Amino acid sequence: MFSSTFERKAFTLLTSLFIGSLVIAAVLASKIISIFGFYAPAGVLAYSVTFIVSDIISEIWGRERANEVIHCGFLTLLTAIVLSWAALHWTPAPFWNGQEAFAAVLSNTPRIVLASLVAYLVSQTHDVWLFHLLRRLTGGTHLWLRNNVSTVVSQLIDSAIFVCIAFYGVMPVTDIVFGQWVVKVAIALIDTPFVYLGVSILRQRVGFVPAT
Repeated sequence: MFSSTFERKAFTLLTSLFIGSLVIAAVLASKIISIFGFYAPAGVLAYSVTFIVSDIISEIWGRERANEVIHCGFLTLLTAIVLSWAALHWTPAPFWNGQEAFAAVLSNTPRIVLASLVAYLVSQTHDVWLFHLLRRLTGGTHLWLRNNVSTVVSQLIDSAIFVCIAFYGVMPVTDIVFGQWVVKVAIALIDTPFVYLGVSILRQRVGFVPAT
């Protein structure tokens, strides 16, 4: 149970940010963008937000609560995919001329859908597991270490699984995996102050010792 209204609202907000970023990242993933010469799916920034949020939840509420959010995110993503598929294949009104553009955005191939689901579930579960392993090994200190190491390793796993399933035989997977991972590592390094800020605010306002 939540100990205060602030704690409940904070957890609800973080869960909403996690799931919202996850779903929009899946929508954006079919476009490949160039970032300073590195190639990555356009959803890379939105998806990186999920790792920031999961690390904050892991630090404050613990592994069990973080895994619950991950599982809820998986079911939400699956639901969003089904609803998108239904909307895409629903007979359009005869006066509506946007079907081609609509399909260009939402018609992810089954490979991309499968890649998103598998990569998400494996990498996010691994992120929470490694975060708490490092937390035990460091005695609860060095948040920056477990935040960055767990995210960097898990993002590599996510990039490799997603790109290989979604684009193998269609695009140069090595370049995309490496490019996506480099971008995610850069974001992980930048997001560390935000993780510290979020954890600091929650510790002060919620008023309990971080979960183990």
